[in-house]
Amino acid sequence: MPTRCGRRKGTKMQQITEQQILALAPNPAAGANGKKISQKGGFVRRERSADDTFYLGECQGSGKSNYITTADFIEPSAPVFRCSCPSRQFPCKHSLALLYEIMAGKTFGECEIPEDILKKREKKMARAQKQEAMGENGEDSAGAEGEGQKTAGASGKKKTSTAGKAARIKKMKKQLEGLELAEKLVRELLEAGLGTMGGTALASYRDLAKQLGDYYLPGPQRLLNRLILEIDAFQKDQEQIHYDNALEVLEKMWALVKKSSVYLQAKLDSGEGGLDADPLYEELGGVWKLSELEALGCCRRDVRLVQISFWVDYDEARKEYIDTGCWVDVKTGEISLTCNYRPVKALKYVKQEDSLFGAVQAGTVQVYPGEGNARIRWEQGAVTEVTGDDLRAVRALAAASLAAEGKAAKNYLKNALAAPVLYRLVSYERIAQIGENLVLVDHEGGNILLGDRPGEERTTERLRLLPRAGLLKDQVLAGGFYYDRTARRLRFWPLSIVTEDGIVRLLY
Repeated sequence: MPTRCGRRKGTKMQQITEQQILALAPNPAAGANGKKISQKGGFVRRERSADDTFYLGECQGSGKSNYITTADFIEPSAPVFRCSCPSRQFPCKHSLALLYEIMAGKTFGECEIPEDILKKREKKMARAQKQEAMGENGEDSAGAEGEGQKTAGASGKKKTSTAGKAARIKKMKKQLEGLELAEKLVRELLEAGLGTMGGTALASYRDLAKQLGDYYLPGPQRLLNRLILEIDAFQKDQEQIHYDNALEVLEKMWALVKKSSVYLQAKLDSGEGGLDADPLYEELGGVWKLSELEALGCCRRDVRLVQISFWVDYDEARKEYIDTGCWVDVKTGEISLTCNYRPVKALKYVKQEDSLFGAVQAGTVQVYPGEGNARIRWEQGAVTEVTGDDLRAVRALAAASLAAEGKAAKNYLKNALAAPVLYRLVSYERIAQIGENLVLVDHEGGNILLGDRPGEERTTERLRLLPRAGLLKDQVLAGGFYYDRTARRLRFWPLSIVTEDGIVRLLY
């Protein structure tokens, strides 16, 4: 195999997440074994092509000779794995270990793409072009549709190879099987009550949670893990909040199982194996690539963003830290979120994000499908100072009516699959104290109680400590509507005050 020595600096590698790796694994054990190989330094050689479509690793194994494993990303959504090991699993643990090496940002030398790989690519391309031609002639259009091929029709949607489409359909059928198991569980709990999950029964539910991973359902799997955590906590301290949280998770599981089953079955019935902009894809555990979002038109152009808040949470069910940035679009007033997921087992490889007190000017911002406050990402953006024009624009875009915003929030939060908070900008006449409570009052006389979401930073009390009394009158408040399950009413969680002079953060 021809190679060129040397290290590559400043070039971008394939962007891979652990969720993607586990979704590719034939079973959880293969994923875990691949991770162990990477963590123990099992690779004695790592190389990649100049265009980052081909990766090679030489891995120590149980045989006399080292194993050569490769990953071909010519179709990023459907990588092709090859390995010299005798394993019948596909992809094998060595291929998965190579993905973990890429995810960890390990150093790769540069190599040429082997001739046999290039020939296989040419043959595959020729087959795809033939399938496309057959489709255009009305002979066989089904085999040409899907994801991954570079050839696009008038609609701009990507084409996939027959093999890629078949693999995706196979995966959806497997997901439907797993959803049937999840639906049976939810039905049993709804009929028998959450109390039946206590004691030794939790062990069987933990086993079921592991099984869901075998059905390519990391989303429902995380929900079941979260349900188990809440029930376990309730059994220990009998706090009502844990029981209420468990009911909320169970409700979301039921909605996800029912809606996802309909969604997947409809795609199978139509023969459509490609990606679409349905948020259920991510709810089931799918991981979006920026290129996929842009291909689906899920993006904004020429965007200027100002961060109004930042916080870090730990998700026990996911075993991840989540760095969340709350941003307002200066042109539209729309609030969006950035989420940086840092798995506990990979903290040394994933850099923690931090607050940003400037503005970001980005040519293209990718937008994740879904309602409410969209998750966004961008690859390149220039950081500048927040200007007076920025502040005036944001203040002018704030909502004037708490009544209208509250009604919209209630309608949104009624959806079991909605995020628990709807973030908005609200213009207020004053923040008043009524008894022991702080109340937000708009210029129309409408009002809402301010409060802190359980488990989140207590920002409401910080309003009492503001250095200037003027901050409590005729300003704009950025925060989130949420449903207080204890008080059974809508509340507003304050995050920042936007003045003509700057942004006063209550949460960094």
